[in-house]
Amino acid sequence: MRAKLTYFLTAAVLVVYFVLVGSRGVMLIQQGTALTVTFGCAVLVLPVIGVWFLWKNTRFVTQANRLAAELEAEGGLPADDLKRTPSGRVDREAADAVFALRRAETEDTPDDWRCWFRLAVAYHDARDTPRARKAMQHAIALHEGRRPVRN
Repeated sequence: MRAKLTYFLTAAVLVVYFVLVGSRGVMLIQQGTALTVTFGCAVLVLPVIGVWFLWKNTRFVTQANRLAAELEAEGGLPADDLKRTPSGRVDREAADAVFALRRAETEDTPDDWRCWFRLAVAYHDARDTPRARKAMQHAIALHEGRRPVRN
């Protein structure tokens, strides 16, 4: 619950920021000189990119949470029982051992979104965020019946 609240609060702050930046861009365009119109258009690009990025991330998180809820209802959500360091981080050796099992599971059944979801969790525990995200995107695509993008 705390993570959701933090995410929504951050998103709300970003939306306010996008509105403020966008209004400054419009004000520059309204000045009417070539220089201010150019700067105004350049400033308007930033909120457009920001809104697109926020929308893509929100969509990704929503889809991943939906998969997690479905997997939990089936009893297939991986247990968070990995050994941890005194600081609370997952022990690297423990994460690597689980990762090897999840990778083998995924190689045996490459068309099962559940295996890809669990592999994404294993990547995350092993602190490989880019691969965790790609594995989760793969799981989402398989769940939706789409052909996953191969990288």
